[in-house]
Amino acid sequence: MSSARVVECVPNFSEGRNEETIQAIASAIKSTEGCSLLDVEPGVSINRTVYTFVGSPESVVMGALSAAKVAYKLIDMTKHHGAMDVCPFVPVANTTLEDCVRCSKSLGEQLARELGVPVYLYEASQERDYRRSLQSIRKGEYEELQEKLKQADWAPDYGPTTFVPRWGVSVVGARKFLIAYNVNLLGTKEQANRISIALRESGGSTGKKPGRLKLVRALGWYVAEQGIAQVSMNLCDYEVTPIHTAFEECSKDARELKLGVVGSEIVGLVPLKPILMAADYYIEKEGLFVLHESQKVRLVIDRLGLNSISEFKPQEKIIEYRVGSNTDGPLASGSVRSFVEQLAARTSAPGGGSASACIASMGAALGAMVGLLTFGNRKFEALDPVMRVAIPPLHSATQQLIPLIDKDTQAFSSYMEALKLPKTTKEEIAKRKQAMQDGLKDAIEVPLNVMKIAYGCWDYMITIATHGNETALSDIQVGGCSLHTGLKGAYYNVCINLKQVTDEDYVRTVREEVERMSQSSEDKLTLLLDTVKQRQNKGQ
Repeated sequence: MSSARVVECVPNFSEGRNEETIQAIASAIKSTEGCSLLDVEPGVSINRTVYTFVGSPESVVMGALSAAKVAYKLIDMTKHHGAMDVCPFVPVANTTLEDCVRCSKSLGEQLARELGVPVYLYEASQERDYRRSLQSIRKGEYEELQEKLKQADWAPDYGPTTFVPRWGVSVVGARKFLIAYNVNLLGTKEQANRISIALRESGGSTGKKPGRLKLVRALGWYVAEQGIAQVSMNLCDYEVTPIHTAFEECSKDARELKLGVVGSEIVGLVPLKPILMAADYYIEKEGLFVLHESQKVRLVIDRLGLNSISEFKPQEKIIEYRVGSNTDGPLASGSVRSFVEQLAARTSAPGGGSASACIASMGAALGAMVGLLTFGNRKFEALDPVMRVAIPPLHSATQQLIPLIDKDTQAFSSYMEALKLPKTTKEEIAKRKQAMQDGLKDAIEVPLNVMKIAYGCWDYMITIATHGNETALSDIQVGGCSLHTGLKGAYYNVCINLKQVTDEDYVRTVREEVERMSQSSEDKLTLLLDTVKQRQNKGQ
């Protein structure tokens, strides 16, 4: 489980025929540090190319800006409608829609400042309802832009109100990830369309009776080369209508029509999160015990029949796997020897914070290990229900703590950047001071998170100590001591940084929370060790 922040950017440039221009824009994206270009899809007939790339929020903004600068030099709208048409930012991993709104506004501001072009915001980035949809902004097309820009209600969000003939306007914004998803039926186009009408939010053509699935667009068609019908859906927000919900509801209607469902397909790429959401659904529904991410992905491929049309290859289809953003940082992915030697080096990082996250992760891991040595063992078969409850949270905590080993080392980056800010004028001094305070809070959040995750393990650790395999009791003792040591180390890191924070309310709130967890952790460790000691004494 990675903590890498990933945003997808999908800029459209209305040049789909000139290969040299298409490749020049692609090169600009690929050469931007932190950006991974996933797809370039030119459309000759509509003279448009769609680029798909991902990266950190900061990287994708720079990638989009670099692409726009190249397009500005190479495309002239007076010859054909080109330049950067629309550019949405989409949250993929460890990012929010609000993060993407900030990306779009940053890009819009820079496009206006550096290229001198008008820019509109749309979708979640636009605060005015009447100009939120792309269709509203595009109304009148290029030909009416000159007059539209003069209207007070249609002044651009950034840039000049004067017409820029060679560019037109750009529309930037933020939206949720759209999943193109098809369910396969042994039926006719008409039957597939009947199901699509019942499911899609808009319902039938009259719109009087809405469909059952929110934020879903759908239609039915027949795929002759496969000999199947499909309910083809756009899931506009997979957190509102997840993939598994779409599949199950479609299957339900197919059964009522006595139609066979023969799998489904995801068109294009998909984030990891909706796949894991589907895994959690089937695990709960069927009472399964599945811990590892790779097994969860495999379960979803099977339950949704994602191999039915073509092989679903996770390393190619899941965005985080495709770009390697699910990999650990250098400390967590290196050897134990390398990490320990770096701790011993004459440098301030990695330091106690990274060590604390590592030690806490080992504590949770040992708890999970003892649970697994108990689960599935015929001797302890009666304890399987108990272990099914206790093991998953400890496994999850281990996976959450591992990325924090590296993240703690990076935590001071914003504070160190703030120290470099100018401090000549009163305004600069105030800005620098605020940035330093924000940086300190960022640095506190990592060890605070270590404490919260570690503290959440205690009840499950005590359950394992009470019921776990008696041949591994020393392991749960070591696990408990490690968990407490990691939590306590994180506590010291929080406290030392709190001393420099001037926000009294923040300091009071955080201090109360960490003091409570620190004291309670000592009590929990004592209980765990006493529990194990009693079991050991009984066994003598």
